[in-house]
Amino acid sequence: MDPELPVVRLCVAGMQAEAEGRADAARALFQQAWDDARDDYEACITAHYLARQQDSPEETLRWNQECLDRADLVGDERVRGFYPSLYVNMGNAYRELGQLAFAHRYFTLAAERAADAPEGQYGDWNRFAIAEGLRDTAAAADGEAAVRGGVDEGVERAVRELFARWCERGDLKALGLTLPAYLGYLGTDEDRLRLRSALHMVHAARWLPAGEQALLEQALGAVAEP
Repeated sequence: MDPELPVVRLCVAGMQAEAEGRADAARALFQQAWDDARDDYEACITAHYLARQQDSPEETLRWNQECLDRADLVGDERVRGFYPSLYVNMGNAYRELGQLAFAHRYFTLAAERAADAPEGQYGDWNRFAIAEGLRDTAAAADGEAAVRGGVDEGVERAVRELFARWCERGDLKALGLTLPAYLGYLGTDEDRLRLRSALHMVHAARWLPAGEQALLEQALGAVAEP
């Protein structure tokens, strides 16, 4: 986004007000940005921030839908990187309303567009939110879609036990190496390779107690399964 756009400046000021606990001021600034928006691109940006300030799940969904609709109307490279988070926001809104099948559909769309998000912390945040949404809503989907993007059950059991042990004894090094690959797992072959590589690094270093080293070998075997 162009930081010099007047509506972007208003939204930045609104975020600052929100961070300072001035919710009414934040909402007023976002509303002013919406009122001043000159085209669908600027309306898309401001609708995103207005969605954050709504008091009901229904209104949150309405503004997230407005944001997505405006992005569709723009339809060019300016909004390409928006789509992963736009779909995540739609998924979260439907999840909040208890409509988990719709939520899963949007988290799946977000997974398909995950590569469009900018690299770095923002891209990582999107992947983590997508993976969490897919796991939380998988039971509401049918057939093959129910496991799309999620870590399969065998891998889930193996790595969860390891994470529990590492958390208990504060092994931040093992957690730091493996959690990003697990939290961002969207079910692709590349994700499986990334998770296996992270687990393998811990295994090869051999600093774990014997029992955990054995569990790690089981996890590696589970991740290797197609």
